[in-house]
Amino acid sequence: MGMSDSVPLEALARQLPALPASCGPVRLVAVDGHAGSGKTTMAARLSALLGGAPVLHLDDLASHEALFGWTERLVSQVLTPWEQARSARYEVYDWVAGAYTTEAVLPPAPVVLLEGVGAGRAAVRPFLSCLLWLEMSPEVARGRGQERDGPGQREFWAHWIPTERAHFAADPSRPFARFLVRETAEGYEVREGPGRRTGPPVDITLRVSQGS
Repeated sequence: MGMSDSVPLEALARQLPALPASCGPVRLVAVDGHAGSGKTTMAARLSALLGGAPVLHLDDLASHEALFGWTERLVSQVLTPWEQARSARYEVYDWVAGAYTTEAVLPPAPVVLLEGVGAGRAAVRPFLSCLLWLEMSPEVARGRGQERDGPGQREFWAHWIPTERAHFAADPSRPFARFLVRETAEGYEVREGPGRRTGPPVDITLRVSQGS
């Protein structure tokens, strides 16, 4: 598939389970993009296409005080146990209560989706089988997110916008994305991203042309 070619999301989903495991027995697939770009919705769609693959939301690991300070928690509570073929146990942040209030258990699965802003950051990429970037301009994504959240979250967005901008300026994800995913009226289309390929190529054009 060339950079200018695109295929449906279904074609990519058929190939992800064939990737080499990247974190113990897990093929960890990151879904990154700007806040408000629809990552959660797209990850849910991809999960369904993968037969119910687990989705780990980075919002569960982040907090008001550490919007991007979740790397150590992710590695120690999730990725290290998976590397040892053990279940991850991680504390879940309650954004209303402003505290980590519950614990989640996530056993290793053949494919797990890691969804959230910064999922493709440099510290996480060595654990990934594939990095997907949801293609949408920050301005459009921001408008969608603010409309979704309503006026009650105006103060949060005022803090989030410069924080996200600074994060991606220092630690960009899109240049390393293996695939770019764009939302369309019909669903989602996928094209090759700018990131260097690692591991065996993902041939999604062949499957589409054969109608499988």
